[in-house]
Amino acid sequence: MDFNQDFFTLFQLPRRFALDRAALDAAYRRIQGEVHPDRFAASPEAERRLALQWATRANEAHQTLRQPLARARYLLALAGVDTAEDTNTAMPAEFLMLQMEWREAMMDARAARDADALETLIREVRADARALEAELAAALDDSGDFAAAASLVRKLRFLEKLEADLGEALEALLF
Repeated sequence: MDFNQDFFTLFQLPRRFALDRAALDAAYRRIQGEVHPDRFAASPEAERRLALQWATRANEAHQTLRQPLARARYLLALAGVDTAEDTNTAMPAEFLMLQMEWREAMMDARAARDADALETLIREVRADARALEAELAAALDDSGDFAAAASLVRKLRFLEKLEADLGEALEALLF
């Protein structure tokens, strides 16, 4: 195995955003079966260390590729594109308005202790996130529009943060 190969090559998958999760998981299990440190417990120190490095690399690759936002960031990084998530927070006005509306609805639902309203918001945000993922697949896999993909990554980051906040609000009500 070559430590310089990208995560897609490591798992023998095409370098695409649209990914067959079952194939990813199967490739991950195959590699873990080959390099899991327990298989090298009686081996010399150098082999044990190398197995641990490979297992760690496979874990990192699997975690990156199984999460749509991380996978999109990784694909853009492979293409030499910086998503500028920390410095470019400019968003279309309609997207920002929707964000504000959802956050206000979240605060209202929390104040009213309305778990059903929070669950509805979570479903809405997830649906919008899935739509953004479809747009990311088109931008990355079909048109190679990296600028559009970077913008979509920034939007998806907002939605993932909002979904996490909604989940925490719901959990606070339920427990």
